[in-house]
Amino acid sequence: MPSLTRVEATARGAAITVESYQVDLDLTGGGETFRSHATIEFRAAPGTETFAEVKPAKLLAVRLNDADLDPAALDDNRLPLTALRERNTLTVEAEMAYSNTGEGMHRFVDPADGEAYLYAMSFLDDVQRIFAAFDQPDLKAPVTLTVTAPPEWTVAANGQVAATPRPGRWEFAPTVPLATYFFSLIAGPYHVRRDEHDGIPLGVYCRRSLAAHLDADAEEIFAITRQCLDRFHQLFTERYPFGKYDQAFVPEFNAGAMENPGLVTLRDDYVFRSAVTDTQRELRATTIAHEMAHMWFGDLVTMRWWDDLWLNESFAEYLGTRVTAEATRFDQAWTTFALRRKAWGYAADQRPSTHPVAPEEVADAAQALLNFDGISYAKGASVLRQLVAWLGDDAFLAGLNAHFAAHRFGNATLADLLGSLSAASGRDLTGWARRWLREAQVNTVRAEVTVDADGRYREVALVQTAPASHPVLRPHRIGLGRYDEDGAVARIEVDLDPDADGGRTVVDELTGTPVARLLLPNDGDLTFAKVRLDPTSADAVPLVLPSLTDPLARALLWGEALDAATDGERPVTGVVALIAAALPGETEVIIAEDVLSLSRSLVDRYLDPAARETALALIAVACGRMLDGAPAAGSMQLAAARALIGATTDADLLTGWLAGRGVPTGLAVDAELRWAVLRRLVVLGAAGEPEIAAEAAADPSAAGAERAARCRASLPDAAAKQSAWEIIASNTELSNRLVEATAEGFWLPEQAELTASYVERYFADMPEAARLRTPWTAERVASLAFPRYAVAQPTREAAEALLARDDLTPGLRRAVTDAADDLRRALVARTAVAAAAA
Repeated sequence: MPSLTRVEATARGAAITVESYQVDLDLTGGGETFRSHATIEFRAAPGTETFAEVKPAKLLAVRLNDADLDPAALDDNRLPLTALRERNTLTVEAEMAYSNTGEGMHRFVDPADGEAYLYAMSFLDDVQRIFAAFDQPDLKAPVTLTVTAPPEWTVAANGQVAATPRPGRWEFAPTVPLATYFFSLIAGPYHVRRDEHDGIPLGVYCRRSLAAHLDADAEEIFAITRQCLDRFHQLFTERYPFGKYDQAFVPEFNAGAMENPGLVTLRDDYVFRSAVTDTQRELRATTIAHEMAHMWFGDLVTMRWWDDLWLNESFAEYLGTRVTAEATRFDQAWTTFALRRKAWGYAADQRPSTHPVAPEEVADAAQALLNFDGISYAKGASVLRQLVAWLGDDAFLAGLNAHFAAHRFGNATLADLLGSLSAASGRDLTGWARRWLREAQVNTVRAEVTVDADGRYREVALVQTAPASHPVLRPHRIGLGRYDEDGAVARIEVDLDPDADGGRTVVDELTGTPVARLLLPNDGDLTFAKVRLDPTSADAVPLVLPSLTDPLARALLWGEALDAATDGERPVTGVVALIAAALPGETEVIIAEDVLSLSRSLVDRYLDPAARETALALIAVACGRMLDGAPAAGSMQLAAARALIGATTDADLLTGWLAGRGVPTGLAVDAELRWAVLRRLVVLGAAGEPEIAAEAAADPSAAGAERAARCRASLPDAAAKQSAWEIIASNTELSNRLVEATAEGFWLPEQAELTASYVERYFADMPEAARLRTPWTAERVASLAFPRYAVAQPTREAAEALLARDDLTPGLRRAVTDAADDLRRALVARTAVAAAAA
């Protein structure tokens, strides 16, 4: 369907005012479609023309004011509307198709019990798959919803149920003005738990087969929800404005969650059916806080167009992390952000597809979808953290509260927010915004150190650089930490002002002071900048790292080491050596998990097969040490076990765990761990289809089906690879999750020879495969299915040839562009290693 352009949205926004939606959905038919009836009241200048959007399986009837329109006038998803009056009524009746892609009205049949579940995902421009609408963010209007469904079902939506006039009929109260992409609905035999806090009704939902697991965690979920609500009410003068606060954990969800007012939807992977680490529980908590932040940033005040996406996602990312750290037991949320989320942001900002946090122009909705990335989330949140460090928290919050008051239930732009912040702080933010929000790419801050004969600093300078493609130096307020081997620390605050010093800031406070063992730029992680240690500090990391008591400082040092290896400045083998030396003593499971995950990506792509085998053996030894020293039944034990499973080549050990032999005391070999063990055995050639089938029979759940699909794609068998590739390239019957699981399992470093012929097939098949699927699913599958372990010049050349075509979908072009750049880095690293060896 054609993507709505910014020009079209601006013209339509100026031409009409939407006053209300009345939506009636009939979900009783079963099968592949449902009935949709929408009545839209809107105003317009008499005689003007516009269009509404609807994407039906079959358009049944259209009436504008007192005239019936020909359904055949529908052009793809656009319904022309002419001869408009000052006040207009549009009525559209249609049969709409259920989806299996997590977009529109998703229908899922639970393999555990055969029950059907529905949920609406209206995000970005998919409400038109549910009912006719003027589908753009600045045409907000109240929605009055009525639903007919099987009487034994549970039905919930954005608003409160106002009446149930008969069994199987739900009438909901009108909402406050909503953007169309916030429409939310769940329907099916959902299990529900209810609570209330500070006058706000709370509810959590999941499918029945997960009821026991939700019940086990309901108090934690409610506690986090209550704590976050209280903290947001302390920060903002505007209370939560949408009545009830429901959270529905729904199946086969594409995103982490969606901020629908009154009924947030979250992926039901957050209903934990097996043992999890505190990292996973923290992620659930930050997701809850992130979506709650959207109730103000996005829902109460909505961006006018998608070029101001940062007003939604950057603020939700910043506030979600902040509120989690301030209000819940997960007080190290900024540590996770520093190591995991910022790594995502740094990677995105250095690729050819980089863009500003707040672009000047987002041409259409299709381009907007591509900007839901590490820049809009992690970089944008980091920029806001830097802004708070510069303005001060009181001025920052005063500006936000003024912004809410000025644009309550309306729309706003970057200029609107900057105006509120400038007025509250007394500072002109024009120059700051230009450099931080309108310019792409990341700066690097390096410490340059000279020492006198007495072991004192002659000079310490922080040197800021920018890539030649984006030569922008920025003001930074950062910490500079001085660490000794015994863990002693002192931190000073430094302002980097390139307008004053050209990017080389001499730290006069340190001149003549005793040399520390290690200097850490950006200590406290207040800005968005890659850092590099001076050579003496880099050499000291293995000695100093184990003694540091501050988890955030440890995370920053690990991040610096990983980033230097990613950039090819230091060998990946150095990171592996650091893991062997320092990681077994790590006490924060978040750091241990992220270091092992991020380093595995480098080991698998940056090292040739022989070097990779040696590195994995060292990582496996380190994981074994961690496992031996971890408390029984704790997060660190589980994290170490998972990492050991992924690194070991000891099939006998893994087979024993599946049989209950040699399992460390306290480690639960539950459903999820069993699938992890089985997949590794499949990769090692020690298990096959019979074992996968047996495990799937023992775990007849949706998660089990996804794990089985991933295992089958990982089989070292030509027929299995052919079957998996057919799913990846052409299957539209399977759900988004099953196709993604297949793509995720297909490529393996151990199977380079077996899958060599599929490298060429990827570049031949993906253009058509992308056109078969919806944009969100197509981009995800294209990214997962890229031959990421085929690190060779012909792979890069094939990617460049594909990108030279002019018929690629935007999502496929973005996926290949990013993957090809990752491939380029891996090739550079391998070439450097080969040159050093020669």
